[in-house]
Amino acid sequence: MAETPTYRSVAMDGLWHNNPALVQLLGLCPLLAVTGTAINGLGMGLATTVVLAGSNVIVSVIRNLVRPEIRIAVFMLVIASLVTAVELSMNAWFHDLYKILGIFIPLIVTNCSIIGRAESFASRNTVSRSLVDGLSMGIGFTLVLVLLGAVREIIGSGTLLSGAHLMFGESARDWVIHFNPDYPGFLLAIMPPGAFIGLGLIIAVKNVIDRRIARRQGVALPDLATQGGGCH
Repeated sequence: MAETPTYRSVAMDGLWHNNPALVQLLGLCPLLAVTGTAINGLGMGLATTVVLAGSNVIVSVIRNLVRPEIRIAVFMLVIASLVTAVELSMNAWFHDLYKILGIFIPLIVTNCSIIGRAESFASRNTVSRSLVDGLSMGIGFTLVLVLLGAVREIIGSGTLLSGAHLMFGESARDWVIHFNPDYPGFLLAIMPPGAFIGLGLIIAVKNVIDRRIARRQGVALPDLATQGGGCH
């Protein structure tokens, strides 16, 4: 019988050890597409987090009621329903941000990390642990989106928190930080190649940190070439 994971281990898996963007390499399409600014990344990340946490909780609640033969179809129906609710809510309350994120909001349905957590974790664990798993995976994913968006925005435009008013109201227009008014910008950073380069550098930094921690603790890490996901 498998050992029941602790809440701490579940949280650390989502935030760091098994981060969906940095370790599983899942959900890369929205991650690379919408992270032109930190605010865009934050909006996409929060929407994904709500769906992850909600689907995990619902799947955990119904896990003993769903026949194995139809569980994937039921899980997809749950996820699609939550995504529709999130999409309609964003369209109503954050319409300008919704227009910027565009097709990538409904495409949350196809995010493999969400169906993966429903199948591998929520369908096998209690509601409380499933909620912690969904929140930690979502927050870990959101942090990567915000970090990547911030790096691309700073290098590409010389600003930070551009478009904050899209989420926080008109008073947030003053939150924008301009590092150098004369900075011409670096176009590559805000183009798709810049997203790939930025994500690669963030993953590299994480791997360096992990290896240093492992050396201090005398723990062997798996070969990085064997890691990664195949569905984005």
